[in-house]
Amino acid sequence: QVQLVESGGGLVQAGGSLRLSCAASGRTSSMYAMGWFRQAPGKEREFVAAITWSSTYYANSVKGRFTISRDNAKNTVYLQMNSLKPEDTAVYYCAHGPFCSGSGCYNPLGYDYWGQGTQVTVSS
Repeated sequence: QVQLVESGGGLVQAGGSLRLSCAASGRTSSMYAMGWFRQAPGKEREFVAAITWSSTYYANSVKGRFTISRDNAKNTVYLQMNSLKPEDTAVYYCAHGPFCSGSGCYNPLGYDYWGQGTQVTVSS
């Protein structure tokens, strides 16, 4: 079992920044993949970013603005979000799964544990 707790969401103006955190506990290690997904009202959950022990992956919509990182000593993954846009408004979910690579990291079905989500609202 793995438990994931997200934090850091909130309300920010367009152009601003937020940093999301996801603390993992239980049966986890740096060998596992960690991902961030988001879901806006009326839309499907979509991939945002993922990190494995060797690589990082980003959705085209956030590339150059968001950065995913991890602190293995703290079992924590971060999502630094800069230059936020109103279309980034969504509930952001942290996910934990087996090692993935390439497009395999983009599929939510590849992750077996999920956090409760944290709301990010970007005002125009």
